[in-house]
Amino acid sequence: MKIKKGDEVIVITGKYKGAKGKVLESRPTESRVVVAGVNRTKRHIKPTQDKPGHIKDVEGAIHVSNVALLDPKTKKATRVGYKLDGARKVRIAKKSGMEI
Repeated sequence: MKIKKGDEVIVITGKYKGAKGKVLESRPTESRVVVAGVNRTKRHIKPTQDKPGHIKDVEGAIHVSNVALLDPKTKKATRVGYKLDGARKVRIAKKSGMEI
């Protein structure tokens, strides 16, 4: 997967189209990512002896094909490319060529 935890992304399709956020979690086996502020749902937590019950607001996962990486230079959607920088492989933004 080309999108990793900590990346700034924009949602390109679906209910949250246009929303920007940081990737909180990456799930490569499911091809899904969790983005801050996107796909929020309510979870009802049962009370226990220690804690009272409450309703928790959490982000749900969305498919990685529905998000695009934000270019660090222009802050617009871009694709991810790779190049060799000496002995290491680095990710670059296709639009500006800047390292991510």
